[in-house]
Amino acid sequence: MTSCLPPQRKGDTVAKVKTITVDGIEYIPRGAVMACNTDGLDYVIVRTYSAGVFAGWLESRVGKEVVLRQARRIWYWAGAASLSQLAIDGPGKPAECKFPAEVDSVTLTEAIEIIPTTEKAQEVIESVSVWKQ
Repeated sequence: MTSCLPPQRKGDTVAKVKTITVDGIEYIPRGAVMACNTDGLDYVIVRTYSAGVFAGWLESRVGKEVVLRQARRIWYWAGAASLSQLAIDGPGKPAECKFPAEVDSVTLTEAIEIIPTTEKAQEVIESVSVWKQ
């Protein structure tokens, strides 16, 4: 299982969480936005039967159930012909993509495809601006 820590990722748009240390233990405010330690996890794209496509860190897979951490829904992408190309190159036109905000965790119950991404693709996917209406 992953552990959650204050946001520390490169390019993270979430403000740093102010902490207090008491007797060597670091505390954070209740409700603070957290980023999870993803050491040892693979960054993947998951296509589901009915929930769409997601990118994130693969925490677990049991049968068709997948848990992703720091996951973004891939609602619309531009500049890649398929999810396979998206996993290799990332979107070629990131400014035209529609990727909503990242969620800490999502459980997908009908995963039908899990594609590992390259570091290049991951960086481009994570750099896409949050799309909202």
